Amino acid sequence: MDNRLKAFERLLNIMDDLREKCPWDSIQTIESLRTLTIEEVYELSDALLKKDMQEIKKELGDLMLHIVFYSKIGTETDDFDVADVLNSISDKLVYRHPHIYSDVKVENSTEVADNWEELKLKEKGGNGCVLCGLPNGLPAMIKANRIQEKARGVGFDWDKKEQVWDKVSEELQELKDEVAVNDQDKMEAEFGDMLFSVINAARLYGINPETALERTNRKFISRFNYLESKTIKKGKSLKKMSLAEMEKIWQEAKQFE
Repeated sequence: MDNRLKAFERLLNIMDDLREKCPWDSIQTIESLRTLTIEEVYELSDALLKKDMQEIKKELGDLMLHIVFYSKIGTETDDFDVADVLNSISDKLVYRHPHIYSDVKVENSTEVADNWEELKLKEKGGNGCVLCGLPNGLPAMIKANRIQEKARGVGFDWDKKEQVWDKVSEELQELKDEVAVNDQDKMEAEFGDMLFSVINAARLYGINPETALERTNRKFISRFNYLESKTIKKGKSLKKMSLAEMEKIWQEAKQFE
């Protein structure tokens, strides 16, 4: 037997044992596992950002456990088993890759993505809307990016990507106008419009906005930790330092990156 199949069979057998014999595993439900699964996805995301391959392997294993766990529960309720789960995704992949499993021709990855969105609509019998299926709980930035990708899939996009910068400038000016009036509700609305246009620009230039922002978050944390550490070593308090003093140490931190 293929080593991959042996490893998967081993996990399935362990899951059977745990569900039957472990006091904790035996009482879990899809509801009780949900928040733990979300946590595992974020831990995998952290490992991916660090490009730590050993940590990625570990977190993928944790996530695989959850998939097998849900499948086991599905078996117990006679709704589905792990074979149904695997066959479902296999069928979907074959259907959505006609350029591999049929005679459809594509020139590049953009055409593949466009075909993917069109095929998703057909899967719903032609009754599904373009933006249907987006999880309500998806983080706003990721949701904005997916909205824009789906709209592009049916041709709703700029003719030239450079045009997006006029939209970004327009939204920024509208935000400034509302800031001048100091209308909180309208400022929030315009700020959202500006963010949406910036995310759109990121998409057009092949930048993942979530990854880009997290990169900046980590950079800020690193610099601020350096600032705080140097301040403590000098026996000072950040609250009692001038902005100019903090800026000097901040520039120091940048040199160590």
